[in-house]
Amino acid sequence: MPWVASSQLDCLSSSPSQRECERTAFSFYCAVRERLPVWLLEDMRTMEVFCWEDGHPRAFLPSEALLYALVHDRQDYARYLLNRYSVSALKAPRCSFCCCRSTGAPHLNVAVRYNRVAILGMMVEALKDCGMKNQRREYLDSCGGCSHVADAGKTAVQLAVELSHPECLLLLLVQGARPDGLDAALQRLVSCDVSERRHAQRCLDFLLLFLPEPPLLRRLQDESQRWQSLLGNEVFSWLCGLAPPPLLLQALRCLARSGPDQISTLPNFLQPHSWQ
Repeated sequence: MPWVASSQLDCLSSSPSQRECERTAFSFYCAVRERLPVWLLEDMRTMEVFCWEDGHPRAFLPSEALLYALVHDRQDYARYLLNRYSVSALKAPRCSFCCCRSTGAPHLNVAVRYNRVAILGMMVEALKDCGMKNQRREYLDSCGGCSHVADAGKTAVQLAVELSHPECLLLLLVQGARPDGLDAALQRLVSCDVSERRHAQRCLDFLLLFLPEPPLLRRLQDESQRWQSLLGNEVFSWLCGLAPPPLLLQALRCLARSGPDQISTLPNFLQPHSWQ
């Protein structure tokens, strides 16, 4: 499928029953892509679509259907699955290529990879049903899953920084995800194309809003003039441990934690980049 590594295509099915399962799964994938009604998709999933597991066919899981909904931005189908099955729709499905039980949060990574901001918002709302705050945060900070799956070993926050998807990043940070990736955000800022620099800058700004304290980064000290011109004197001095955070940054921190919409609706002169 689109979120797995291309090397997996080398795995060919030998059993007629297994090939039939793959045929029905592909038919379901096409049905989601063709935007068939939700009720029809659910009829297909529960009665016509099968996966091959442990030598036997089984019904297609809601968590697997949610991955298809993410790829094709089927917000109506994703909303149904999350409302009907809640956090069980976010469980990592079993990997069909190595037959192991996947771990981590593949749905979060797929949402970030395809920049599905609306569905990601539904997913983080569903996570509130987890009960304990620590469990929710652990899920938000988990990595993508099996080693041969695309984006494996990366958290959703790290992936959002790498791809310069600021809206996804802010959603995750507001929900309590760990603000990792400052070094990657700085590297992205200087290496990306001019057309992507605005998004890279916003990712850096959002990370700064949620950092409890800046880590010591050698790259800032090694190229102080370069980074001072990019970040501004106040931010550069704070990241180097030479000064407290800028006053506007401190003020915006409280606002950012109250919800992602609070920051995005601010006038331009109060946006995070204006503290530089």
